Amino acid sequence: MKTSIITASFNCAQTIEDCIQSIINQTYPDIEHIVIDGGSKDGTLEVINKYRDKIAKLVSEPDKGIYDAMNKGLRYTTGDIVGILNSDDVYADEYVLENVVKAMSENNVDTCYGDIVYVERDNMEKVVRDWKGGEFNKQNFRKGWMPPHPTFFVRKEIYQKYGVFNTDFPIAADYELMLRFLYKHNISTVYIPRLLVKMRTGGKSKPELNRIAKNMLENYRAWKVNGLEPNLLTFIMKPLSKATQYMKGK
Repeated sequence: MKTSIITASFNCAQTIEDCIQSIINQTYPDIEHIVIDGGSKDGTLEVINKYRDKIAKLVSEPDKGIYDAMNKGLRYTTGDIVGILNSDDVYADEYVLENVVKAMSENNVDTCYGDIVYVERDNMEKVVRDWKGGEFNKQNFRKGWMPPHPTFFVRKEIYQKYGVFNTDFPIAADYELMLRFLYKHNISTVYIPRLLVKMRTGGKSKPELNRIAKNMLENYRAWKVNGLEPNLLTFIMKPLSKATQYMKGK
């Protein structure tokens, strides 16, 4: 199955080469890489153009944020499966996409996800947060659970049937989309119990309380916009589960 990978980028000249190389190095042969750049001015495009023959589509123009860029990328995909690997992220090893396609084919599912680690920006071997996706149980959404979005792969037909990222959610559009797919519409999925993605941290160690509050509000809205009734536990457990991931990564 052809696999399309979307990379959203903006002024990321220091990191995007690692991202591109981790896709090029995959053992799976049928990959379409689409890069949606927000109009970078820092040398990002010069780095991308070094690998232009490996990139199926490159668009560089202003956008309305990362989820707008992802939606733009979805319009260009021609693969059966779609994954998203943004400019600060890398695949954990060269077998990731091979394992993804195998898991989705053998289990006959429309989505899959795995594990992710957050690493120091300048040292990708230093783990600061360890996020295990865990076996799927729909009701875990009500306990604040969600799959790690960078490890979430989806058959393109699911986007076509159930919609793309809702840009009314500038922080939590990934959460809203996965809630819509997996909880509201019961789309089939399988957990791949292995590390799929390494993600660089933003370099800020202190919690941003204002962002946490906005995130909680968007999470609440994600349930309501889908006609779902959340419970208080959902919004208490979600940030608590993230805190335990940081403890594991120390």
